[in-house]
Amino acid sequence: MLREILENHFGAQLADAVPVSGGDINAAYRLTLTDGTRVFMKANRSASPAFFQAEADGLAAIRETGAIGVPAVIASGSDERYGSFLLLEWIEAAHQKSNFWETFGRNLARMHLADAGCFGFKHDNYIGSTPQINTPHESWISFFRNCRLAPQFKRAQHWFDAVMRQRITRLLDHLDDILVEPPRASLLHGDLWSGNFTIGSDGQAWLIDPAVYVGHAEADLAMTELFGGFHPRFYAAYQEVNPFQAGYAERRDMYNLYHLLNHLNLFGGGYLSSVDLILRRYT
Repeated sequence: MLREILENHFGAQLADAVPVSGGDINAAYRLTLTDGTRVFMKANRSASPAFFQAEADGLAAIRETGAIGVPAVIASGSDERYGSFLLLEWIEAAHQKSNFWETFGRNLARMHLADAGCFGFKHDNYIGSTPQINTPHESWISFFRNCRLAPQFKRAQHWFDAVMRQRITRLLDHLDDILVEPPRASLLHGDLWSGNFTIGSDGQAWLIDPAVYVGHAEADLAMTELFGGFHPRFYAAYQEVNPFQAGYAERRDMYNLYHLLNHLNLFGGGYLSSVDLILRRYT
């Protein structure tokens, strides 16, 4: 199927497939066609075609905002040799422009200000390899409780002792006292850390590997701070376009609890102490 898609889309044949770095979950390749065109391919023998179709839909949703760079989706499907795959525009490596962080911050803010609809997404997708529930909600707090925290707590329940279980119940019951409803619903990247953007040929940030949904913009911002943070110029420029809602710093760890729980579920007990610290802070 892969060869047929390439021939139908480009009118050229596959000449070469070279493995490249592309993350822990999927294999990644640079495909070169007989006419010299390069294509990026992610592939996974264990995943269903729906896994990559969900990512393709997320990339397309970001691209539709016209606010920030994102690789164009070519196709997704399944192939006998590579398994399920996703074909994307090849992004040629480049150096950051001097205004990289400022432009990144402003463009992300513009993405967050685009019309987005209700909280959730048109279908479920994935955060890494973990299923991510996107059932539409009118309330952000209800969505975050029901579709983000509760499913991750359920998956991780074997890690928790009785005291932690009590804290979890108290946290979910009183989430309205911690979070706030946003002034608008925003399309989110959903997994925005330093490994999930690249530098395009324009010298600016292009988003990759999303876990897209509609939520509170500060959930994306919190994720940027989880593993060291972006440059201060990014946050200053973001606020020029879309100022932080009052009290963001007090809510930041609650948003990142979702990602820490996901890491606990994916990678094991090394993340349990971080989860426990946040539970203690908020309960």
